[in-house]
Parts: sequence; structure tokens; C-alpha cells
Amino acid sequence: MAADRTPDPVTRAFTLLTERAVSLHAAAVLRAGYGLLYLAFLLREFPHRDEIWGPGSPWSPALARELQGRTGWFSVLTLSDRPAWFACCYAFALLVCALFALGWRTRALSVLFALVVTSFHGRAILMTDGGDNLIVLMAVYLAFTACGSRWSLDARRRGRRPARPAVRQTALVRVRLRTVLHNCAMFVIAAQVCVLYGSTGLYKVQGDQWRDGTALHYVLHLGLFQPWPALSHLADQHPLALAVTGYLTVLVQVAVPFAAFSRAKYAVLALLLGMHLGIAVLLGLPVFSGAMIVADAVFLPDRFFRSLRRPDRSRRTGAAPAVPAPAVPDVPARV
Repeated sequence: MAADRTPDPVTRAFTLLTERAVSLHAAAVLRAGYGLLYLAFLLREFPHRDEIWGPGSPWSPALARELQGRTGWFSVLTLSDRPAWFACCYAFALLVCALFALGWRTRALSVLFALVVTSFHGRAILMTDGGDNLIVLMAVYLAFTACGSRWSLDARRRGRRPARPAVRQTALVRVRLRTVLHNCAMFVIAAQVCVLYGSTGLYKVQGDQWRDGTALHYVLHLGLFQPWPALSHLADQHPLALAVTGYLTVLVQVAVPFAAFSRAKYAVLALLLGMHLGIAVLLGLPVFSGAMIVADAVFLPDRFFRSLRRPDRSRRTGAAPAVPAPAVPDVPARV
């Protein structure tokens, strides 16, 4: 009898981890999404920038430095109290966010983007809505990914280069290391999102108001979360719909860790999208909702994004759909 040559699970996992970068399209969505989201956030707060992060903030640079000394946080904004320094930092942050979203020199810009996000967050750590915390984590994780390999100016520039000759062993080792870092970082991002949803859902289950279906009723009556009071009152006139929505919210959040890597994830992600859009509109938390919507893209495989590119091309031309070629590891220039 011939020996079974099927690799064991450990070998398959090691091969997947080291030989092929996974979820490159999802990483590109995370890069562009968070870059644009933080750029929009800084532009939206531009008229109030001095009161939030600048020398004129009630949370003065001296208070920020004192808190950073206790927490170990760091912010380039507190290196100087001069308005000119703050203006330069703000302009630099806008430029970094724009270039990072476009995918220009992504390896360096990913580090600078993480520095920008952590610096602004650390400067006014008490003035956040929850979305900033997630963006800080994702910015750090993305610095270890190959988020510029797809849908970026870097990818476009590499596509115009002539084919490279055979690479040396040192180059292959470097590419293998980048692949491992990318795959590990994407796994950490997915695990972070699962923990976030799972813990949030389990925490809500412990509350009496979530169990009896009245939680959303009280949330809609919070003055700080009523950007459209008339819309909040209109939604509150349907208690049955609010109760069903509350139960469905808890169910979906608890289900994320179990459905994220199965076919059921598409239905779960669609429900999460509707939930976050509702939070953005009814509660006035667009940054938080945007950060969560972008984070959910980590569960979408590369084949999903490839299927979005002219899916009906074969029907328009009358030709049979092409059979996809077997997957091969990315060349060093693409990772």
C-alpha cells in the first residue's frame, strides 16, 4: 500500500503561514478605509483642532504629559507647546493619511500612520467615542501587513516594472519573513474583531434591559446621542421593532466568532453593516461605525474581491467563464 503523502495539519498550517500572503485585498481595504476615515475625521475637526489637540485645549499639553507619564503613552504633539509645531503636526497628519490611503510607499507610511493615530489619540485620550481606540489598534497591526500589495500606487508602480531575474536566497528569506508577519498580523486583526464582538455581545446578555428588550428604548433617549431627535422619537414609537432589533444585535455579535470563518459570515456581515449604519445615523457615532465597518472587511477572502471585478463579463461576451489558474505564491516584488 502506498504511503499516505497528505501533509498533517501542522505542516499545512505552517505552509499556509510562510509560503503565501493571505487576504491581500482585505488588507488593502483596511488600509484605504482607515486612511480615509482618519483623514475625514481630522478634516471634520479642523475648525476645532486647537480646542481638542492644540495648545489652546482645556486638556493642556502639561496635563497630557502628566497623564502620559503615568500611562506610558506617547504623542509627538506634546513635544512642544508652540502653535507653529501643532500646525506642522496637523498638516503632516493630513498628508500621511492621504498618502497611506492611496498606498504610496506603504511600508514607511504605515509606520507613520500608526505614529499619527497614536499621537492624536494620546494627546486627548479622554475625548474619544470608542472608534479611536479601534483605529489605534488597527493602525499598529497594519504596520506589519503587506497592505500596499493590492489597489495602491505601489502596486501600480510595481506592475509597470519589467520582470525581475531569479532572486537570491537572502531575498527569498526576506520575502518569507514579510509573508509570515503579514499573515500573523491579519490573524491578529481577525482575532481582535472576534474578541470585540463576542465580549460585547456577552456583556449585553448580562444586562436586564437587553434581556427584556428595552435597551434601545433607553439609548434613544440619551441626550448626548441624539443628533436627530425627531428621528430618535420616531424610532421609539415602534417598541416591538426595537425589541427585535435588540435581540438580533446581541445574537449577531455573539455569533461573529463562530461564523466569521464559515459561509454564514456573509449574512452576519450584512446584518452588522445595517447595525453600524443605524448607530451612525441614530446615535451620531460615524467614526465608531466607520471603524467597525472597515474592520469587518478582514473576514472577506480574496476570492470575494476578485469576484466583484466584472462578474458578468462572460455573459456579455457569450464566452464560457475562464477556469482560474492554480494559486501560486506571490513574487517577492508583490509582498
